[in-house]
Amino acid sequence: MNPTSCATVTVNQLDPRIARLVFSNPTHRNALSAQLLQSLDESLTALAAQRIPVVILGSEVGQSVWSAGHDIRELQHDRDPIAYGKPLERVLRSIRAYPGVVIALVSGSVWGGAVDLVMSCDMVVADHSASFAMTPVNIGLPYTTSGLLRFFHNLPIHVLKELFFTANKLDVQRAERYGLVNRLVDSDVLEATALELAQGIASKAPLAVAAVKEQLRILEDLQPMPVQAMEQIAELRRQACASADFGEGLAAFAERRPAVFSGN
Repeated sequence: MNPTSCATVTVNQLDPRIARLVFSNPTHRNALSAQLLQSLDESLTALAAQRIPVVILGSEVGQSVWSAGHDIRELQHDRDPIAYGKPLERVLRSIRAYPGVVIALVSGSVWGGAVDLVMSCDMVVADHSASFAMTPVNIGLPYTTSGLLRFFHNLPIHVLKELFFTANKLDVQRAERYGLVNRLVDSDVLEATALELAQGIASKAPLAVAAVKEQLRILEDLQPMPVQAMEQIAELRRQACASADFGEGLAAFAERRPAVFSGN
């Protein structure tokens, strides 16, 4: 059996203007496998074609893990899983370019690339079990400039550095304080709160909402960078992705032991 065959994406039409997009990978803590990400991308494309103004995105409520991030089994064969053309980056671009509003509905802990998935959504509704941890440094993976910019626009710089340097969890109370979470509610009213927010948005002029979203996306992307700086960043990431430390990080994760990094 295909090891990722348990990964599914389900589209539930809550009303003619609102869709609930539910992803699931239960045997791997809702990890973002390539199959699951492809299904998410296809579902977002289909909903955009149907001109659905609001999409509520998330795993099922009440699980301890919203998503564990990248499927580590697949990283054994991919030295740079967050490069421009990779499945996660394609989904993030689809969310940011979606011609309507995408609301992240978060219950449980969010790890690694799944945090970027949440950050790419337009709004976040979370319950008190939510937390966010950026864990690439645990396996020696350098994050991308585009990914860092998404955090740069949304977090104070010292909090951003804490998140990426330590891989410690950012609890949902701090996340709300920094404006990452729009609504923080109890689990039993989480879906109702997201739906109420979605209904309010869906009642507005969809072309106006889409136009404002696209303007904001363009403004966020206005980050001029000298060619030399781009080349320097690319070389730093290439060295880290090709390093022995990255291999050690993946091996340590698979063997459930602390990684021993050498800086090589």
